[in-house]
Amino acid sequence: MGFHEDVSVEPMAALDDLPQQWRVPGLTIKAVLRFKGLLVPIVTVALWEILSAAGLIPQNWLPAPSAIVTTLLDLWRNGDLPRHIVATIARVGAGFLLGALGGTIMGGITGSSRTVRELLDPTIQALRNIPSMAWVPLFLLWLGIHESSKIALIAVGVFFPVYLNLLEGIRAVDRRLVEVGEVYRLGPLALFRRVVLPAALPSYLVGLRSGLGLGWMFVVAAELMGASRGLGFLMVDGQMTGRASVIIASIVLFALFGKLTDALIESVGRTIPGATRTR
Repeated sequence: MGFHEDVSVEPMAALDDLPQQWRVPGLTIKAVLRFKGLLVPIVTVALWEILSAAGLIPQNWLPAPSAIVTTLLDLWRNGDLPRHIVATIARVGAGFLLGALGGTIMGGITGSSRTVRELLDPTIQALRNIPSMAWVPLFLLWLGIHESSKIALIAVGVFFPVYLNLLEGIRAVDRRLVEVGEVYRLGPLALFRRVVLPAALPSYLVGLRSGLGLGWMFVVAAELMGASRGLGFLMVDGQMTGRASVIIASIVLFALFGKLTDALIESVGRTIPGATRTR
């Protein structure tokens, strides 16, 4: 056998060699590889539970996963958890729609016009670096402690990634594509809709996903603004009452819903031709 010969062996191929009585129905190489991203969380939770049961992790600092699940079930049974979940999802949804709309409009305008970009982009880039908590007192002064101030804060967080990614996506469009559109005498709007926007879609999709992620981060700050419900409020309530299990349960729910909504945008992007970069 020469050294140049490929002798690599697929590690999961052993599944196909198992005796029939040992095989699990539906367990194929493709199915296992599809969910390999769950391996690290599963191993982490299992190790966490084992160390907690052995008394190596203080329960008042980091409760066992089983204790966190029990806390979630108790909150669900007494009706508190659904109320908090609905409030947070509604705020993130409204803030995401407003922020994404504003980021799309401003990103499209500044990306399409050099003059507008030179006028507005420096100011927008400066505003982008303001910490989220710095907006809280201003929005409280302007909008009070009502839902509008919370949604506005989330919209600010969503706006900047959408704006920046769409702007850069438009600027990266191959000039030859634009020239082809001009040869066919497309007007400015038609050129943007039929040539520029499709070419910038991958960057735009990244911006939407990044904006949604920041929306989930900003909602915690938003729910500090006099909220009486929401996962952020539940987390702070757990801190005030010394219930670590409630705090971690809230963090887990933020991670879960953030991942689910991100996967939703990603799956929608896959249905749009040209919206995802090929690998």
